[in-house]
Amino acid sequence: MRRLIATVALCAALAACATAPTVYAPAAGAQAVGFSELRIEPGRYRVTFRGGPGAPMTQVADYALLRAADLTLADGYDWFRVVDRYVAQSGDGGGSRLSVGAGGGSGGYRSGVGVGGGASFDLSGGPALTQTIEIIMGKGAPPSSARGEVYNAADVRRTIGARI
Repeated sequence: MRRLIATVALCAALAACATAPTVYAPAAGAQAVGFSELRIEPGRYRVTFRGGPGAPMTQVADYALLRAADLTLADGYDWFRVVDRYVAQSGDGGGSRLSVGAGGGSGGYRSGVGVGGGASFDLSGGPALTQTIEIIMGKGAPPSSARGEVYNAADVRRTIGARI
């Protein structure tokens, strides 16, 4: 019994190490947790933030907006407008699974039958969410007739940045 408990504890610890936490940092690769961006033209970017498994949608959306604000300020602009937004989900969150198998065989004067079972438990925390936004940047006062979401980059940086 002790061996079983130790094995389960070790598997849980390994699974926890394999799950990437959601932090506001550049993504180390195409499928890694973090932000990335693509400059489409001057003053226009596509910003992506990929959260770790189980990260709340609000956190993923906030981090995408924060990266947009950082880019806007770094390029010398005052505000940005979100002109396109989409969310993707990868992984299904796993879930628990149970399987049972049986087999038999014979050879010469001997025969045997075996039955086995297995179980797996999802320790990932849930599916990973990715939010991608396309932004257009501007200087001065934001246009009052702008369609879409318009944000003051300094305000976004101050408000969301204070929470991380």
